[in-house]
Amino acid sequence: MVVRRKNGLVGLDIGSHSIKLAEVNETRKGIELKNAGLIGLPPKAIVDGTIKNPEIIVSSLKRLFKNLKIKQKNVAASISGGSVITKKISVTKKESMDLKGTIYRKAEQYIPFDIKDVNFDFDILESSSEMGSGSENNRVSEMADPMEVLLVAAKKEIINAYESFLRTAGLNPGILDVDSFALQNAFEMSLSEEGKVEGTCLLINVGAEELGINMVDHAISLFTRDSRFGGAQITEAIMSGLNVPYEEAEKIKLGGVVVDAHQPVLQKIFVSMVTDWVEEIKRAIDFLAGAYPDKTISKLIVSGGSCRVPGFKRHLQRETGISVAQLNPFRNLVVNEKKMDMEYLNYLAPQAGVAAGLALRSIGER
Repeated sequence: MVVRRKNGLVGLDIGSHSIKLAEVNETRKGIELKNAGLIGLPPKAIVDGTIKNPEIIVSSLKRLFKNLKIKQKNVAASISGGSVITKKISVTKKESMDLKGTIYRKAEQYIPFDIKDVNFDFDILESSSEMGSGSENNRVSEMADPMEVLLVAAKKEIINAYESFLRTAGLNPGILDVDSFALQNAFEMSLSEEGKVEGTCLLINVGAEELGINMVDHAISLFTRDSRFGGAQITEAIMSGLNVPYEEAEKIKLGGVVVDAHQPVLQKIFVSMVTDWVEEIKRAIDFLAGAYPDKTISKLIVSGGSCRVPGFKRHLQRETGISVAQLNPFRNLVVNEKKMDMEYLNYLAPQAGVAAGLALRSIGER
């Protein structure tokens, strides 16, 4: 069942390299993309999900909202990395009678932080058709024994920090999600108007400092992992190998500056980094093959600004033998081409998955 919200939310993906924004609106024609954009951040403003320079973040948020002329102040943001823990746990039918108490007790076993220092939530990994109708207690009693529950926990200090700088920027934080789940929302919407997911896919989000993996089977997340791989590695290698400052290294990485004399060095850097990323993904695939022998990954869906690194998608498909596709979170959204720059949207699309998925939370809950 889709839960309607009277007030929409602006999706904000606050990454270590840039802030991505998406705003959607429900219309008679469908879900419309009302706004989308990004603004770059200086290096080290955010490190492993921790805000190191809140003043810069606040200033950038204000400028982004002003540039896009956005009046909506209710926002949804997300976190990832070491500050958030996701774990699938089993709960027996007897334990499910006091589900919240059971989750709290089990959380202490799986969360590597003091339970008093975290906020946590959970989701029952059952489809709505299997859950039936009625109260939560009635639904729980009808479930199989044992049942699977997805536990998500995040440090309170991280949550409080995000809430603080968002309010300082004049915004109202409504939802704090997890990157991998927000991306899954966008992925499901991109498949069809109904948002149905068939089969098992691996969502791979390659950002500036993080490589996120989410195994999705028929709209259920079975496994998530965040690793410290990303485009910042390439930038740093270019800075070192070519002895250039950060800004120039970024332009070279993105193809904005051609340096023919250094092509052999650049080629070596790109090949080395892409190989590392692919090996990390292959390790995850091998692990999942053992953990879920009855599941076959049919497609790899890549997103994030760094998924466009030359040779990455081709090498990934060749090494895994699995079809690779690039996520377009705007695919099934209504876009007014008279108001939106389609060339810019096509450029932004791979980076906008998390932001779009967060904005979609205002339309319906996954």
